[in-house]
Amino acid sequence: MSKLIRKRVEEDQDNHERWLVSYADFITLLFAFFVVMYSISSVEIGKYKQLTNSIGTAFSGNGSSGVNQTSTEKGLGARGVTETNTTSIIKPLPLSHLYTEKMRRERDSMAKTGAEVSNKLAPMIAEGKIQVIQTSRGIRIDIQDNLLFSAGSADLSMAANAIISEIVPLIKNNQRKIQVEGHTDNTPIHNTTFFSNWELSAVRASSVVRLLSTLGISEQRLSATGLGASQPISENETETGRAKNRRVSIIITYEVPTQEDTSNVIVPQASALAPKAQTVPKAPN
Repeated sequence: MSKLIRKRVEEDQDNHERWLVSYADFITLLFAFFVVMYSISSVEIGKYKQLTNSIGTAFSGNGSSGVNQTSTEKGLGARGVTETNTTSIIKPLPLSHLYTEKMRRERDSMAKTGAEVSNKLAPMIAEGKIQVIQTSRGIRIDIQDNLLFSAGSADLSMAANAIISEIVPLIKNNQRKIQVEGHTDNTPIHNTTFFSNWELSAVRASSVVRLLSTLGISEQRLSATGLGASQPISENETETGRAKNRRVSIIITYEVPTQEDTSNVIVPQASALAPKAQTVPKAPN
């Protein structure tokens, strides 16, 4: 009897190696976790699309699988498997559409600003001394140099203040960047003030920027660039062409960059031409 009791006591003793079972389960789960993480880190586009299509099919209630089983021949009982043309309900966000729409509104807003500037400067536009163009960068206002400066000089004329003062109220109350570019023709200049056309164009652009700042345009919006004769808009073989190339360009840039490489001249409305012919003094020829 005592031997039987002793045997039962020995059988009821705790097994100190039970922790190995839990440890093995934990290691197995940890291994499975890292396998899943590795498989997620290298996603194939084809399999990803199949997964999204399958999930879309399941949520849309079109069936529990992505295949249809059909009989290939009558009476044979064979089953053919064909892929279904299901449309996934998981669709990407239309970011490109939103960007295009924002860009379109930006261009429309800038076109309105360009029309206002064109109407304001209608008399000089009619004379061919100013041109307003909507480009891929923004609204560009080309002003011939003889309206702003005397020959070979970077000092603003009396007429320059009146011309710039007409433009400032139309571009003052927005936060778009304004870049002023100075341009010359290809005739070399070498005097005691300017060594080359590069210096002349840069100082002229800086003079216009200083005037814009004086008239209330924030300095954070302004920049000046001297381009010399590197970007002509007409031929340099004739005096008329060289006169067009000698200019200062005021560019009100887009907030949203555009990929369209187009240039549209903005002409003033007919009603803006005659009444304002004497509002801005002309520079002497």
